[in-house]
Amino acid sequence: MANIHRFIEPVLLYLLHQTGGSYGYELLTLLDEHALTDASIEGASLYRTLQRLEENGRVSSEWHAAGSGPARHKYKLTDSGEEHLNEWITALDQLSQSMAVFVEKAKANTPLNGTENRV
Repeated sequence: MANIHRFIEPVLLYLLHQTGGSYGYELLTLLDEHALTDASIEGASLYRTLQRLEENGRVSSEWHAAGSGPARHKYKLTDSGEEHLNEWITALDQLSQSMAVFVEKAKANTPLNGTENRV
């Protein structure tokens, strides 16, 4: 489960697609509502992921001064980010189908690859 943090990426891409752009704090709140796991998401993981996505051209950001508060980064999905979101959707769909087969076989206690169960 070490790479479970990677599931932050597709959710962030999706949220940016849905919102048309958002601030980090708002994204952190939305992540909890749309998380693919039951693990809580830390702010540091969110900002590391946003930074990596920006470095890879999937997300852009700009500073916005909002009222009397400090300036904040507003993140937006780029065209490359839209393409990457579609790649994630395809990959997660395939993973979902494979996992469904695995779970069904595991529940039925049947061999996964046609061989007898080994303990």
